[in-house]
Amino acid sequence: MDDKPKNDNRIEGEGSYSGTRDYNQATAEFIKKGKVDKAAQEARRAVDSVEAAELKVAEEKGKQGDPRKMDKGTGRSE
Repeated sequence: MDDKPKNDNRIEGEGSYSGTRDYNQATAEFIKKGKVDKAAQEARRAVDSVEAAELKVAEEKGKQGDPRKMDKGTGRSE
């Protein structure tokens, strides 16, 4: 991480540069630590288990959109 203080009051608009940077750093660290193969094996086990039905329901729920019906433009409920 860098030594610069974060400016949490900065509006970044539709894309978040700081969020993208943090995600990319965490992803690179995950890969560097060699956790990808283990995570893939755990995911395969979950998909091939009785948990698969629950995962499918969660996936379909996620595809339906915002469960809180938040208007993305204003951050307020519709």
